[in-house]
Amino acid sequence: MAKVSVLDLVRVRDNGTPRSALEDSGAMARHAETLGFERFWVAEHHNMPGIASAATSVVIGYLAEATSRIRIGAGGIMLPNHAPIVIAEQFGTLAQLYPGRIDLGLGRAPGTDQPTMRALRRSLSNSDNFPQDVVELQAYFSADQQPGQIQAVPAAGTEVPLWILGSSTYGAQLAAYLGLPYGFASHFAPDMLAAALTAYRAQFQPSPHCPQPYAMVGVNIVAADSDAEARRLATTQQMSFTNIFRGARGLSQPPIDDIEDYWSPVEKVQAQRMLARSIVGSAETVRAGIQALLAETSADELMIVSDVYDLTARKRSLEIIAESMRAACDEVIAA
Repeated sequence: MAKVSVLDLVRVRDNGTPRSALEDSGAMARHAETLGFERFWVAEHHNMPGIASAATSVVIGYLAEATSRIRIGAGGIMLPNHAPIVIAEQFGTLAQLYPGRIDLGLGRAPGTDQPTMRALRRSLSNSDNFPQDVVELQAYFSADQQPGQIQAVPAAGTEVPLWILGSSTYGAQLAAYLGLPYGFASHFAPDMLAAALTAYRAQFQPSPHCPQPYAMVGVNIVAADSDAEARRLATTQQMSFTNIFRGARGLSQPPIDDIEDYWSPVEKVQAQRMLARSIVGSAETVRAGIQALLAETSADELMIVSDVYDLTARKRSLEIIAESMRAACDEVIAA
């Protein structure tokens, strides 16, 4: 049966603060744990006032402390922004504090704009070193430390699971070559989903960490007790994507009754293309959407983004998703 997990955006609402966003994320992590989700991830974003997870490893520590069983991780760390040894030290420390519960997803994109990259003391050329940096990072986590090897204390022997994340065939091919699990970002870049999964599975080389291909698919799901209410809740994310095209990456906004009053025809086309894999609706609509996605992709795991403004409604969305996921998987097994 396919697993289901959560990617939380740690969104700062227009009536909230970064602290309240972090507290909400902690509440969502505990709720996801209660509902039986496999893992709860947050991502590295910089220079974005509406997302409070820039210090990703610190946020992961907070979430791990707020929970007891669910896996907590990065979806992901943008490795070109960092020296691998620093990430190994951070996640090795997390693994020592919360053994068996820490995941490390790695992305190749900088995840920000060029001025912010300069503030991070990084450059676009760092992306060219991504494969070597992943291998270097693996070595720091290994128990097999060679004499004279620089050590990322206390990472050695923690064997933190690495994931390659991406939105193209590049990451799929790298994950296949290194024998690592792969996550495709179809929650915002769905165009190459089928091609990337095909490349990953066809070229996969087994490794001690991952003996067979393991594919995770990202998907936006907004669920509510009715299709109409879910569509209304989904306008929060639609406005966020529209604002990206306007160069206004602001705070999360409450849902509105008619999204057509908010975006222009061009913005609508742009946003709908990025959100093409979204599933929005009641339990029955979500179940059917999940079942169709699993049938199409044969995904081993779904990583859910449920970008809902109100915390209570967001918790309800996760409850419906958990129920719908179980129903969809039961139907697949029965068939």
